[in-house]
Amino acid sequence: MEQSESSRNALLLMGLTIVLWGVSWIVMKSMTKLIGPIDLVATRYVIAFFFLFAVQYWRRIPFSMPPFWLCFGIAVMQTVGFQVLAQFALMSGGAGQVVLLAYTMPFWVVFFSWRIMGNKPDAKYLIALGFGLVGLLMVLKPWQGMGGMASSLLALLAGACWGIGAVWSKVMFEKHQPNIINLTVWQLLMGALITIPMGLLVPQQPWVVGPELVIGLLYMGALASGVGWLLWLSVIQRVSATVAGMSSLGVPVLAILLAWAILGEVPDTLTKLGVVLVITGLVVINLPRRKKRSA
Repeated sequence: MEQSESSRNALLLMGLTIVLWGVSWIVMKSMTKLIGPIDLVATRYVIAFFFLFAVQYWRRIPFSMPPFWLCFGIAVMQTVGFQVLAQFALMSGGAGQVVLLAYTMPFWVVFFSWRIMGNKPDAKYLIALGFGLVGLLMVLKPWQGMGGMASSLLALLAGACWGIGAVWSKVMFEKHQPNIINLTVWQLLMGALITIPMGLLVPQQPWVVGPELVIGLLYMGALASGVGWLLWLSVIQRVSATVAGMSSLGVPVLAILLAWAILGEVPDTLTKLGVVLVITGLVVINLPRRKKRSA
């Protein structure tokens, strides 16, 4: 009975996380006309930092610096690189296509895990990569010219940044076993400290101050980043990494459907097939490995 209730709670938490993060891509796209991309990321992280730091203080978790250079590298790639590149991609690209390309991160994780940690990819990865590459070709359509390719490449590069950061995070957990909330708070702090000067140096559009901007920033900072991360950490504690990885695939699927319904981003037939193939590849790469039978 207790296990069944725990499973239901995990399913509820996963559902809430998917909704928060799926909707966040629509919010991010809608805010491209209200605030510069770097300013949005910086403000989001400031809000999220204070939110999660309050949670950390309330739970009496020590605010201790993780190994600096590894933590800084993760912040540069996963916290700053992923979000800033994705936000720039949204400036000219559709939310559905950008989130799909950014969520190719599992492919990048396997690749960089091979190059950085020596974990050679298996046949399952090659099969998944085949689905993913064919799907990406259908989505990108390079034979139609390079007109809208900049946004797509930025989104793919965002996924690659997340992949590198994820591998370094794995190194961090294997070697140093940091507290997850403390590490996340430090990532948000470093992300804010990196993006605030960037926002001052890089020319951006002026803020369009109003209720829409305030609500959007609060959603991205407190809900998508703050509550979203807490829910995700709760999911990871309750289910296996495979189930958690599978559940994260709901984010791009929901974002694509919302972009279709709310933003009017209607994909053509070839793009729809490409989305199906990419999602199929992501499902394959998240399938659990078969355990070898003992003789």
